[in-house]
Amino acid sequence: MITGAVRRVIFMIEFFTPLTDPDNEFLRLALMVGMLASLSFGIIGTYIITRRISYIAGAISHCVFGGIGAGLYLRDKVGLAWFDPIHGALAAALLAAVIIGLVSLYASQREDTVIGALWAVGMAAGLLFIDITPGYYNLASYLFGDILLISKGDLWLVIVLDCVVVSVSIYFYNTLLGVCFDHEFARLRGVQVGPFYILLLCLTALTVVLLVRVVGIVMVIALLTLPAAVAGQFARRLWQMMILATLFCMAFTWAGLSISYSYSLSSGPTIIMVAGATYLLVILGRKIPFARKRK
Repeated sequence: MITGAVRRVIFMIEFFTPLTDPDNEFLRLALMVGMLASLSFGIIGTYIITRRISYIAGAISHCVFGGIGAGLYLRDKVGLAWFDPIHGALAAALLAAVIIGLVSLYASQREDTVIGALWAVGMAAGLLFIDITPGYYNLASYLFGDILLISKGDLWLVIVLDCVVVSVSIYFYNTLLGVCFDHEFARLRGVQVGPFYILLLCLTALTVVLLVRVVGIVMVIALLTLPAAVAGQFARRLWQMMILATLFCMAFTWAGLSISYSYSLSSGPTIIMVAGATYLLVILGRKIPFARKRK
């Protein structure tokens, strides 16, 4: 009889063996992108969980779809061959981050109203741009992600964005820590809270663009928050939470890829299901012993 441990070993061998095949470069690229992008996911996800702005990340992710639609329009309708949809996604994400940040800090409008409006308008704009652009486009790859379609160009983009996000996050670590935990105290200490809050939102926007290629627009919030949420159950300091969140994100991505590749499933939803199941097990595992102690 084959034990569970043996089955897991056989399963891992069946997944990693194709990596040596020269024809499976797409799988190697997917694993590399998953590993590299996890750095940004873990760091920014930790800030998002700590600052409790996951709803803002959701609004930015849906505005990305508007940028993608505009990018397709400019490339295929206007004739700007050099303009890739991901460039439009970057512009739309950063613009949404700045608008939300300014509204949150200085405008008299209700923040949730503006966020909801951007959420809906971003998706609507993307669909309208695609309607007036000739050709057929696989919207599912943008909405639900497909890391197996990653190209070498995408890999270099991930590396560049990763360097920006990680460098800025490390350089301004203490300042962003104050902005996330107690912005009033940070302001009293002379920190320019407004600009750094907008900087945090812009870093979130860059990370969201990375996520679109991995799990898609619809499930962006899940992979941005679940690894950090799991890490938060074990870490006592913010930097510990960032490291654990990065490692968890790598594990979720690789496990989801191996399962989706072995059973011919969609990679994005599989990654999210692995992350969600892990979070649920961790929460239950910590709740049950606590319940027993109370008895």
